[in-house]
Amino acid sequence: MQQKITISKYTKLTLFAAFFGLMSIANFAQVKIDGVAVVIGKNIVLDSDIDKFKQEIEVRSEGKIKISDCEMLEELMQQKLLAHHAVIDSVTVSDAEITQRVDRSVQYFTQQYGSVDKVIKAYGFNDLDDLKKELYTVQKENVLIEKEQLKITEKIDVTPEEVRIFYNGLKEKGELPEFSAEIELAQIVINAKPTDEELERILNKLNELKKEIEEGAPFKMKAIINSDDPGVTNNGGRYEVTKESQFIKEFKEMAFSLDVGQVSKPFKSDYGYHLMQLHEVRGNMRIASHILMQPDVPNSKLVETREKAEQIVEDIKSGKITFEEAVKKYSDDKETKNNAGLIINPYTGEATFDLTGMDPALYARVAELKKGELSDVFFDQNRSGEKMYKFIIMRDRTNTHTADLVNDYVKVQELALTKKKEETIDKWAKEKIMDTYIKMADTHRKCTFNKNWKKETGK
Repeated sequence: MQQKITISKYTKLTLFAAFFGLMSIANFAQVKIDGVAVVIGKNIVLDSDIDKFKQEIEVRSEGKIKISDCEMLEELMQQKLLAHHAVIDSVTVSDAEITQRVDRSVQYFTQQYGSVDKVIKAYGFNDLDDLKKELYTVQKENVLIEKEQLKITEKIDVTPEEVRIFYNGLKEKGELPEFSAEIELAQIVINAKPTDEELERILNKLNELKKEIEEGAPFKMKAIINSDDPGVTNNGGRYEVTKESQFIKEFKEMAFSLDVGQVSKPFKSDYGYHLMQLHEVRGNMRIASHILMQPDVPNSKLVETREKAEQIVEDIKSGKITFEEAVKKYSDDKETKNNAGLIINPYTGEATFDLTGMDPALYARVAELKKGELSDVFFDQNRSGEKMYKFIIMRDRTNTHTADLVNDYVKVQELALTKKKEETIDKWAKEKIMDTYIKMADTHRKCTFNKNWKKETGK
């Protein structure tokens, strides 16, 4: 029972993860040479889909989850059935939400491969527009699937009694899940700030570049020579910007405030100082280039910042100030300063971290901390190049343990709710299969499915 729940939940989550988009778009070009496993409505599942998703699940679960080809095919068929009926049920999706997902996918795979050009080359697309066009199709289907699932399960809930019955059922079968060690962390961040002289140097340089560009110097060449944007070697600082894009607020606002050809004044963001030129307007999209310059921080400032952080640690340990008071008084981190320093898990949106699934660098700093203990002060640098010293407190810690109804009620409730929703979708699928066009390749008709995908009589 425990394994079945884990596989089902993991598989459905996997299908909506970012890698699903790129695997799927790679398959579009293979339809003519790749075997079609099954057609559901107007949707297809390829033989290669089965192999790729099966391998991905096994890799991501570190071999803990094994799933057969037939089980994988049934999961994929259910997703296609959901997508098919989402269209029939007139489920609507907006261009904005799809475009946002496409942008996130492009950013994710650019990080994985190192550049957009490498992604395009790896999957055989002509250019970025070609890649985005296919991603748009895939992400539209993903949104349709999610919304159809929500539509089917929107009224599903579990009562405390149902949670208790679910828990006791697992307990009687010896299938209670084991929850990994979880921790709750808070931090104090002290930024190493550049000198006033360095800031003046940056602004003077950007104003000098602005004058040269307005006098006819090519923006792209100036960006390649001067910009601290890591993507400048690939795109010359040129970007497509919409209001839904994942660019920082200041960047988008400037792109939409300029006239075509106009060069902005230097402006500040969390990434540093920018200069921007608008090249073209395409409907709700702006084509703009920017130069980013990040101020240097001298070594003397780094030493000063580290010593300040170390003194705060001593003051907390000696009782001169509480950690929460120190956060309000000293921390420079905007995201955590007004929340007692609490670090939010970016993958779950919650305050807890699975200790075994953390970033290795962070794990090494906190793995041995007991509740209430402080880490050593350490240097860090964010993706915008900002340098800082920080330290972390272990606010709470729960070790690996077998599920307990009282202490883990919320998690058990989530499992019970997930199971009930899956059962509801399964029941819906069994009914919809009978009035949906399904054509399965003979090679897959030997599978034994939980649902009557083969539409055999007497079932």
